[in-house]
Amino acid sequence: MPLVQVKVIKGVFDSSQKQDMISQLTETMVNIEGEALRGVTWVTIDEVESGDWGIGGNAITAQYVKDLQKTPAVTR
Repeated sequence: MPLVQVKVIKGVFDSSQKQDMISQLTETMVNIEGEALRGVTWVTIDEVESGDWGIGGNAITAQYVKDLQKTPAVTR
């Protein structure tokens, strides 16, 4: 029984986006493990309060992540 746990900053993703995460992560696990595990694949999304997540000693906020989402991806 696969369990996929996702942590995100609260206020970044809406309900529809979280449902997409659940659906797509389930599909990924089914592609790896096989169709028989679809019904027992668990996906949980835990939201961490804005500012309670730190990277490199800096607190990250929902607004920071939203701004980052708007930044074009760097290609190499």
